[in-house]
Amino acid sequence: MLELTRDNFESEVLKSDKPVVVDFWATWCMPCKMIAPVIEEIGKEYHGKCKVCKLNIDDAMGVATRFGVMNIPTVIFFKDGSEFTRMVGVVSRDNIVKKVEEMLSLGLEE
Repeated sequence: MLELTRDNFESEVLKSDKPVVVDFWATWCMPCKMIAPVIEEIGKEYHGKCKVCKLNIDDAMGVATRFGVMNIPTVIFFKDGSEFTRMVGVVSRDNIVKKVEEMLSLGLEE
């Protein structure tokens, strides 16, 4: 799983040729630890179709602020360098997969 930083965020997310799912988290956040295995699983399942990454907000607060992340965990879905949608809090695997599928299906219609 790709760990994002303020230095690689633009190249890995905003300039990515694939859709990107970014998990904004922190080591001290218990809800973040609850969804971490789900995020990793989705990363493996969708490998090659989209990027699934993690960004520790304590190491890149400027990036979190730039995207208005007020609570964690926040999962932001990016497509073509822009935010597609976001989910805040502990959400189910099914809900995350549904958003990934929505984002991927948009590319097929073009």
